[in-house]
Amino acid sequence: MLRVIDTETCGLQGGVVEVASVDVIDGQIVNPMSDLILPDRPISRQAMAVHRITEAMVRGKPTIEQAIERYHGSAFYVAHNASFDRRMLPEMHGEWICTMTLARQLWPGIKYGNQALRHSLKLDVTPPEDLHAHRALYDCYVTAALLLRIMETSGWDAAQMMQRCQPATPQDDVLPFGKYRGQPVAAIARKDPGYLKWMLDNVKDLRPPLRQALRKYLSQTQ
Repeated sequence: MLRVIDTETCGLQGGVVEVASVDVIDGQIVNPMSDLILPDRPISRQAMAVHRITEAMVRGKPTIEQAIERYHGSAFYVAHNASFDRRMLPEMHGEWICTMTLARQLWPGIKYGNQALRHSLKLDVTPPEDLHAHRALYDCYVTAALLLRIMETSGWDAAQMMQRCQPATPQDDVLPFGKYRGQPVAAIARKDPGYLKWMLDNVKDLRPPLRQALRKYLSQTQ
């Protein structure tokens, strides 16, 4: 089971106003859950304009600490821009997978917002009719459909996807082998980008964080 989870907040600095999830099991999107949440701060006007959740809607609702327990229980949590949702939520005991990170690896050069990917990849998804984009449960359905497309396209399992979402370390900014061994990837991208492109196309066992570093520095030279 993969649990796709999403939050809506008071702003970029935090304050959860809604949490939702769906489970992806055997290629199906099941078990939708959602809760409006009483935040620990006022909802910013900018955030309210996006998700349309008002102070009146969250009055008397549980706090995120009170509501989060029923979302526990998955070995893997999936989110679009997972670092944000992970930061907003209390500790979730599982590994995290980021569909935005994986989409960047599979489909370079397009827009990576949830709705943009839904349209460009023509995802087959039917979110709840009474909701809209940027409500947490609606976005969970879109992310779940994106996750299914990622798995179908790549053949990656949960552990492989989790590994590909690990942040690059300083050692991944240095080429560990080849004729430029020990040199910074950024410098190689500037002086010999063709070599890095060759590596991406031909060296199949590159560590995912190193592959990400090669893509990142090559994109900066274009």
